[in-house]
Amino acid sequence: MAKEGFFQKLFSPIIWVNLLCMGLFVVAVAVGLWIAMATYTHHGQSVDVPNVKTMLLSDAKYALSLSGLEGVVSDSSYNRALPAGCVLEQTPSNGRRVKTGREIYLTVNMGQTPTLVVPDIADNSSLREAEAKLKALGFKLGPIEYVEGDKDWVMGVKCKGARVSAGDLVPIDAPITLMVGNNVVEFEEAGDDYQDASSEEVELDEVEVDDSDIETE
Repeated sequence: MAKEGFFQKLFSPIIWVNLLCMGLFVVAVAVGLWIAMATYTHHGQSVDVPNVKTMLLSDAKYALSLSGLEGVVSDSSYNRALPAGCVLEQTPSNGRRVKTGREIYLTVNMGQTPTLVVPDIADNSSLREAEAKLKALGFKLGPIEYVEGDKDWVMGVKCKGARVSAGDLVPIDAPITLMVGNNVVEFEEAGDDYQDASSEEVELDEVEVDDSDIETE
């Protein structure tokens, strides 16, 4: 009786209906996930990235949207030859084929000239040290201006013809002029000492001559 009851339950229509429902549910979930992934990843849909460089940001975003892409500002830079707010770079670059809905990262030109802080190098660094520090910070270096002072020692800093101090802000594209000692001071001091000594000897000679003239009379 037990076996007969087991087989009756096994071949019961209710069990097979439940199994069929479970199978259909699994298939429906799998198909739904496949459709959702295809929609999210835009499977099989791709477009060429348009060239939006030098366009104003609003125009660039509009041009990308026409291709089913989205423009996103990711960075800013400065180019004085181009208007503020225009696109300088784009990633991925134009001509690349990407899926629709892809974000295109844009680098936009800044509206104002960026500035840099002048480091403490005046009367504190040699020429080599100062040049290395300024280049590492992004400064542009102009011709060196030699002044009186210790040889190859930075005596001061100029920007656009005016002296600047540590902590001052200068435009990033303005060349920095280093005022460097030319080791002339020591020679001038030695020359002055020699001239002073010579003048003293002349005065002594004159005094001696006057005394001899007096004794002769």
